[in-house]
Amino acid sequence: MSYIIPTDELTIQEMSAMRGRAQVAAKQRASRLLSVPESSLEFRHAETVADFGCATDQWNTTPLAVVNNAYSVFPAAAGNPTLGVRRVAVFYKVGVETVPSPVSLLSFRQGAAAGTTRAVFDLEQLVNKTQVDGYFSEVVVYDPQEVLNIVVTCRIATGLLARVILGCWIVEPIGAITSS
Repeated sequence: MSYIIPTDELTIQEMSAMRGRAQVAAKQRASRLLSVPESSLEFRHAETVADFGCATDQWNTTPLAVVNNAYSVFPAAAGNPTLGVRRVAVFYKVGVETVPSPVSLLSFRQGAAAGTTRAVFDLEQLVNKTQVDGYFSEVVVYDPQEVLNIVVTCRIATGLLARVILGCWIVEPIGAITSS
């Protein structure tokens, strides 16, 4: 069961523990899938250009034109990106910078035609909080070469991009982007 836990409702220790569990699970999965020892893997925050083919290193959705429609969290140029052959992506939190929050749901799907839904998070749980961000009760992991179809549902049609910032780590062998 996946749900969002507002950051306002978590202690620093709980947030740290959630990140730690996410890192352990992701490193084990990446080690198994990439057939490399865990010690040769590196964690880094996702880069929207390098990892998802976006035009800018910013977390922007496509323009929100119609209420109740789904819009990609990746700008139109990226479409539904395919994860690199030696990378595992683990999503663990979300923040909505655009005020008032123009989105209601965050859906993690796999496949260009929205084939498999992995998780859906109700972003309206964050609207009345001091901090408009939260952690996922369970991380969402994408394996190498999977198509990331991640969308938000529009609740306020602005015709503009929305800033929906995903907490995402990329796990990959050391040296792909960073070095030891």
